[in-house]
Amino acid sequence: MARYIFVTGGVVSSLGKGLSSASLAYLLQSRGYKVRLRKLDPYLNVDPGTMSPFQHGEVFVTDDGAETDLDLGHYERFSGVTAKKTDNITTGKIYSDVLKKERKGEYLGKTVQVIPHITDRIKEFIKHDTSKEDFVICEIGGIVGDIESLPFIEAIRQFSNDIGKKNALFIHLTLVPYLKASDEIKTKPTQHSVKELRSIGVQPDIIICRSERPIPLEHRKKISLFCNVNIKNVIETVDVKTIYEAPISFAKEKLDVQVLNYFKLKSKKSNNLTPWKKITKITLNTKKHINIAIIGKYVELKDAYKSLDEALTHGGIANNIKVNLVRIDSEKLKVSEIKSKLKNVSGILIPGGFGKRGTGGKIEAIKYSRINKIPFLGICYGMQMAIIEFARNQLKIKKATSSEFDKTGVHIIGLMNEWERSGKKIKGTDKDLGGTMRLGSYDAILKDKSKIKDIYKNRLIKERHRHRYEVNIAYKDKFEKKGLIFSGLSPDNKLPEIIELKNHPWFIGVQFHPEFKSRPLSPHPLFSSFIKAAKNHR
Repeated sequence: MARYIFVTGGVVSSLGKGLSSASLAYLLQSRGYKVRLRKLDPYLNVDPGTMSPFQHGEVFVTDDGAETDLDLGHYERFSGVTAKKTDNITTGKIYSDVLKKERKGEYLGKTVQVIPHITDRIKEFIKHDTSKEDFVICEIGGIVGDIESLPFIEAIRQFSNDIGKKNALFIHLTLVPYLKASDEIKTKPTQHSVKELRSIGVQPDIIICRSERPIPLEHRKKISLFCNVNIKNVIETVDVKTIYEAPISFAKEKLDVQVLNYFKLKSKKSNNLTPWKKITKITLNTKKHINIAIIGKYVELKDAYKSLDEALTHGGIANNIKVNLVRIDSEKLKVSEIKSKLKNVSGILIPGGFGKRGTGGKIEAIKYSRINKIPFLGICYGMQMAIIEFARNQLKIKKATSSEFDKTGVHIIGLMNEWERSGKKIKGTDKDLGGTMRLGSYDAILKDKSKIKDIYKNRLIKERHRHRYEVNIAYKDKFEKKGLIFSGLSPDNKLPEIIELKNHPWFIGVQFHPEFKSRPLSPHPLFSSFIKAAKNHR
């Protein structure tokens, strides 16, 4: 039977529950155990697919086509366990499922209530699709005290009773702030947060204290006393210089040891921190560095391109070089400023996105990279902008555009009106934006003697998609005659997946999102190759 670990947060959000959960997962795996990670989000959206990145950060996509919280990216990158649709759920999805049952009369005339119907559905999610796992780590989004989180806290309280307290562990992550004016570390916010959690019926077994400074033993004893937690289970996590130090930090604090002790389990083998020490050393100590420009609409919010930022860092690790990210707002990028803003960058990346806003700046930046032989990587929307730029300036199709943001003109990029997968038809429409995209893992066949095949070293690849619009295959021959090669196609040869430019050091566009599959311990080959090209550019 699996043991369940529930991770809650208190005081403030964005303390790092996802990173803590992912680090713990790695440490338990390193001890010889099989782990599964899950995220329960308290917002009413059915999924984050229609939410602006400014609101919620990146939307992470799984192999099986789920649009999920960005924390699942942390889970995959640190644990190597591929996430599924069944690993993320929201309040919106919970209520939607319950109301569908109510409409069908499946509750036999009963009054449908938060308790037991909503909490029962949450418990079903927690336990569903688990079989061979030794541990299931469930992170509860938001913080204790939020009205939205109450049903989840109540559900995990009930769940603990259902499976027996010996099979459930509660970890509470809180902020222990340092007040500069009084030169003091304060434990009171943690005490109040735990008090709030206990008032709902949940007593934390382990408290992880996030702080910008080391927490003195006397303060940890105070937390132990007032929060009714053994001093050994008051875990300190001081701000680290790189997130890759997190597993090392938690191992030093013996978080994994305390978890195993709680469940009366023995370590099957010693944990292995050597890979993390190696990449931390490269990340922090390498003196060589390059600048990579990310030109997009959401650069003001760091989490909007979380997986992308990490994948570029992974590419740097593979090349023993530090990658400095230069974030440029495509909406504010003027033609007259492009040369000055890009003069010190060694590579240009146009990320995914939606809508017309900021397209002008992206297209001009692509033109600049093409003409000046600067390594370029276009991802999803970025590839489509490269297609439009080339069509306008090389094929002389001046009205070349996408039907996504221009209903007139020549539609080099068009709406996917109907896409069939696994027997299910998904229709693209202007009225309903949720669940209308090509989502999840799809195959692509790579062209022989192409740069992309040299990078992947395989003819068949599988990558994750998230888009509605496709490049029109009818223009393939015209593009290739001018030197823009369609070097990757869908297995039926109908959908362009990868483009690359002849007579250019490194110019590649991909319709998919390779950043979702990059790992710090196994960097994605596309990013490794891109950073290598950028490294050689200077």
